[in-house]
Amino acid sequence: MNIRTDLALEQVSADNLPEGIRSFSRGKAFRITEILIENDNHRSSLGKGKGRYITLESGDISRFCADYETMAVEMADELKNLIPDGEIFVAGLGNRDITPDTIGVLTADKVLATRHLRSELANEDENFLINLRPVACLAGGVLGQTGIESAELIKAVCREIKPAAVIAIDALACSDIQRLGTTIQICDSGISPGSGVANSRKELSAETLGIPVIAIGLPTVVDMHTIISGMGIGEIPENMPNMMVTPRDIDRLSERGAELIACAINLALQPTLSYEDVRGLF
Repeated sequence: MNIRTDLALEQVSADNLPEGIRSFSRGKAFRITEILIENDNHRSSLGKGKGRYITLESGDISRFCADYETMAVEMADELKNLIPDGEIFVAGLGNRDITPDTIGVLTADKVLATRHLRSELANEDENFLINLRPVACLAGGVLGQTGIESAELIKAVCREIKPAAVIAIDALACSDIQRLGTTIQICDSGISPGSGVANSRKELSAETLGIPVIAIGLPTVVDMHTIISGMGIGEIPENMPNMMVTPRDIDRLSERGAELIACAINLALQPTLSYEDVRGLF
């Protein structure tokens, strides 16, 4: 039985790292694990290609927790190391009408869009908004809503606005139910939209778009077979149907996760803004 997870942390054992894979630990408010995959030799076995996979774990992701500001700044610092200079396109992936699949959409709603400001405020030299990094945001929906693949839509936008990089946010799946809504993965190897709800679409990556793609995801689902396997109660009957399982408070977990991700993205992209400035946007 295959254990389904989108988290590199759950696919690689720190105690027995395969050749070409290294692991690093750090963090203050988060427990951060970075897994560096040096080549594509493990793509077939792990489902992960060459790249950096940074996992941030916390017992509580909420704006009411004491470490929230430290968490946002810490995540922003991790993102800064991956984001190149220049205009950035933030793409919120997922379906607004399906609660476990709203992470990308809710995040994009809270990211500060600034690409239009320089032209709109060209005659206002003293306006500090002119100095903000140009950022474009889009949450274009899913194939079933638009008839357009997310990758096709994002590629078309990139062809028009020519960003330096894409930040794509989506829901993920995990194998440990304790990580639902409490873990964030950042990677520089791209993403397949819909991977978190077992509906993988065309890949978004440097190979398909021609520019860096930084993917951010938060686990919102775990499949039932994986839960049963993790409980160690025996083999799963071949005829037993599978389904995606999500917490009953997934609406609250998704909202809190999206707020933290958006806060970190805004801090990473706009270093002239303080944490208080960014929090005031929500």
